[in-house]
Amino acid sequence: MRIVVRLAEALGAESLLDVSGAHIDSCLFHGRASLDFAERLVEEGAEVAVPTTLNVSSLDLLHPDLFRGDAEHGRLAARLMDAYVSMGCRPTWTCAPYQLEERPAFGEQVAWAESNAIAFANSVLGARTDRYGDFVDICAAITGRAPAAGLHLDENRLATVVFRLGDLPPDLLDSHVLAPVLGAFLGHRTGSRVPVVAGLEEPPGEDWLKSLGAAAASRGSVGMFHVVGATPEAPTLEAALGGRPPVEEVVVTLDDLRRARDDLTTAARDTLATVSLGTPHYSVAEFGRLVEALGGRRVHPDVDMYVSTGRGVLAEVEERGWAGKLQEAGVQVVTDTCTYVTPILADTVGTAMTDSGKWAYYAPGNLGVGVVFASTSECVESAVAGRVVLDELLWAPAGERFGDG
Repeated sequence: MRIVVRLAEALGAESLLDVSGAHIDSCLFHGRASLDFAERLVEEGAEVAVPTTLNVSSLDLLHPDLFRGDAEHGRLAARLMDAYVSMGCRPTWTCAPYQLEERPAFGEQVAWAESNAIAFANSVLGARTDRYGDFVDICAAITGRAPAAGLHLDENRLATVVFRLGDLPPDLLDSHVLAPVLGAFLGHRTGSRVPVVAGLEEPPGEDWLKSLGAAAASRGSVGMFHVVGATPEAPTLEAALGGRPPVEEVVVTLDDLRRARDDLTTAARDTLATVSLGTPHYSVAEFGRLVEALGGRRVHPDVDMYVSTGRGVLAEVEERGWAGKLQEAGVQVVTDTCTYVTPILADTVGTAMTDSGKWAYYAPGNLGVGVVFASTSECVESAVAGRVVLDELLWAPAGERFGDG
């Protein structure tokens, strides 16, 4: 409670508020200090006071042979996982707790860590959480209290920056790849402010919004975003802004998006060693699109293809018979963790490819691997071909795409 109170003082909060749930990022092993903190809590009899889920860990307990790290590191990581479970946390091991059957309702106050989950909870669910990090998250879960500050409060949830989509090619507007690229762009331009996106003709689904939020939270410090007509606190642009004029208004052009896409690529575009999907963890719907895109084909023998997901989603994928098809195709499913935080990749020298703006942003620094960012379909075609295959026409102006420019 002293930690929660000190945080409240630092944030200038006048009071604490009750939270009805928490999501913990501290279960990901970052060194001995994280383990010492958790085990001290356990020794003192700490138990969570609210339903609490756990973020990705440093191990895939269902596929332990995938771990390529130091054995002692793995042993300590397992101890950390055990410590959080012993405090009453649910062993969900997913960065996408919003894909679980039980998730926060609109207006519900929670204390979530994990940047993409925070953005999704605030933006898509309309629940309320500030950006919590390691140690504070479990303190809030144990006390059931959090500072009445930040995105918990009405006034801090209003948009201040408007992003209007300019004249973009219809095929790009309809493509899922727009979401992570747009997210990376607005995250870079927004920082920690609250942005609102205007100009989409049709409201996108949750997977699209998930990808946008994950990239925005990684490339910037976005804890909440609005999409007019799609997110619950933005039925109109005026509602998202709270009737106030924006501090900044940005027209998003095709050139802006091309640069944002190119910034996510750090490797040569010919050879290919790895394809990594599922950051944040893939949903059932995303697995369905992956199976359809593969169409019964096999991944090239020179390419390792990984898809990360949560245990609950994997169970559904298995029930639908997709897990067997993916295994036959040469796709390795990863659970409990993510391939950019845990040493799983067999090859970190060759080029890696991903459809995730978050993975593309973090993997070069975490793993030292060169990355090519692309759409899911481009990733699949590349995995099958054994080389990088890109559809540049998707990013061409409409006139050039149809041959009349």
